[in-house]
Amino acid sequence: MENIIIRNIEEKDIPSVVDIQIEGWKSAYRGIVDDNILNSMNRNERIEKRRNDYKENGFIVAELNNQVVGFCRYIDSNKFTQDISNIDCELLALYVKPNLKYNGIGTKLFQFVINEFKSKNKTKMILWCLKDNEPSKKFYTKMGGEIIKERTMGIGEKQYLEIGFEYNI
Repeated sequence: MENIIIRNIEEKDIPSVVDIQIEGWKSAYRGIVDDNILNSMNRNERIEKRRNDYKENGFIVAELNNQVVGFCRYIDSNKFTQDISNIDCELLALYVKPNLKYNGIGTKLFQFVINEFKSKNKTKMILWCLKDNEPSKKFYTKMGGEIIKERTMGIGEKQYLEIGFEYNI
């Protein structure tokens, strides 16, 4: 897909981003995360949350034919992974519309983030992925990540294992 444009998010993109996230969770996490969580994702609440945080640094979208088809969030610190001292940046979220996966959109988003970190002289990036999310683990491995750590995270009332992929930038 050569016509993919990667750009900073704009307020008008928020509903599309929220729809992609909800669709993505329901597609990727069905059978992993409790169905009650997946079935109760509230679009309006998520839109309001995004309205509050979309201006934070590191929030980009992928656009194809004037439609948002993916998004990514990242930070140039180890704010969420302070227990690993050599990490200096983190990819927080990467989502592509489920029906458009395997078309290079995720790769373009990922590469954009890597280039951003390179321009800021970052050297070690981490991203976290649910341990049972096999397609995402395969993608992150293909992108050059090495699993370095495992931890638990809470979603709703349950705990889930996630794994950390480290990247040399």
